[in-house]
Amino acid sequence: MVAVAILAAGRGTRMKSDLPKVLHNLGGRSLVERVLGSLCEIQPTRKFVIVGYRGDLVSAALEPLSELEFVEQTEQLGTGHAIQQLLPHLEGFEGNLLALNGDVPLLRSETIKLLLDTHNQYRNAATILTAHMPDPKGYGRVFCNNESLVSQIVEDRDCTDAQKQNRRINAGVYCFNWPKLAEILPNLKTNNDQQEYYLTDAIKILEPVMAVDLEDYQEILGINDRKQLAAAYQILQTRIKDRSMKAGVTLIDPDSITIDDTVELAPDTIIEPQTHLRGKTKIGKGSRIGPGSSIENSEIGNNVRVLYSVISDSTVADDSQIGPYSHLRGRAQVGSKCRVGNFVELKNTTVGDRTNMAHLSYLGDATLGDGVNIGAGTITANYDGVKKHPTQIGNGTKTGSNSVLVAPVNLGENVTVAAGSTITEDVPDDSLVIARSRQVVKPGWQLKKE
Repeated sequence: MVAVAILAAGRGTRMKSDLPKVLHNLGGRSLVERVLGSLCEIQPTRKFVIVGYRGDLVSAALEPLSELEFVEQTEQLGTGHAIQQLLPHLEGFEGNLLALNGDVPLLRSETIKLLLDTHNQYRNAATILTAHMPDPKGYGRVFCNNESLVSQIVEDRDCTDAQKQNRRINAGVYCFNWPKLAEILPNLKTNNDQQEYYLTDAIKILEPVMAVDLEDYQEILGINDRKQLAAAYQILQTRIKDRSMKAGVTLIDPDSITIDDTVELAPDTIIEPQTHLRGKTKIGKGSRIGPGSSIENSEIGNNVRVLYSVISDSTVADDSQIGPYSHLRGRAQVGSKCRVGNFVELKNTTVGDRTNMAHLSYLGDATLGDGVNIGAGTITANYDGVKKHPTQIGNGTKTGSNSVLVAPVNLGENVTVAAGSTITEDVPDDSLVIARSRQVVKPGWQLKKE
């Protein structure tokens, strides 16, 4: 059995924000959500999040995640003090406790599993994650024997010149035998400059304690300010792009592209420069996205072309063309072999297969059938100032340029709307509808001059 404690009580003053540090976004998920995501391979028995500063925000943000228990640390008196808050909650627990910081979002799930497996294999009292840093300044140094058993941890400011040559640092990620840790937790002291209870003091008492070295020290980089947040984002992007390209995705100019790790890209997809893919987005095989496009929480089918366009919370079926300069939003659904062209906006609109709208149109709260052709400048007037109203357009219908469809209105199948018409009433199948004023010409007329 293993319980997990995520330390998420701090404010993070160097972030210069009213938002708790662990709720800051990194590539589509908060820092603490990323830490929780690293637990996917170990299946904890219990998961605790230790909250403090604006803990209500943290618990509300994590509420959709199941099986989390929130423990309040009313005073932030160090890492040891945070773990002390678990004593009443884990009374009688005989398993292991994994302690993680909520602001270390780059840990891989396989690293967590390795730490836990090593702890169980050697029956350690404690197992700590360590890394060899190129520049270990500011980090506590970990000293081990040839069997990776920890002999001491020395804070950077207390290291001698010789000890500072050791580049193995404490990553702040621990796995404890809980009964052994619980026995000594109440006896921790605050005999240090910060007057805080340090979890590393427990490491000095427990034995045996073993170190597990990371291959990639970047996994344990913490986030304390906006600059470190940006650096972590670049590391995350490198991981995502490397993984995508190995899986058969072409990234043209990867440095100008950003991709959330919640995005799914099929093989043979091509992502052009200055394209940004966010949230729960899926891109189908053979599609070409960009340049200059943004897609968020949307599903794009196979062999779709998206050029200089913005798509959010929408779907596009196979073999369709979007853009340039199209905007799909609010649950727009585009069928297969469609064209949504220059400066066309769709909002909460369903478009049937083989339907075209080439330019300069807005369709909101509309349902279009198959084989529809929308002329340039066609508008659905769907809002009466109080409510939104639907427009229905049947199969094979064509609208002329500068048509206005005043909702609620229903156009049947194979209807032709004359250019410049304003349609306010339903139109039956197989009809031509003309709704415009008769042209009047007055020869020789001029505006009278004063």
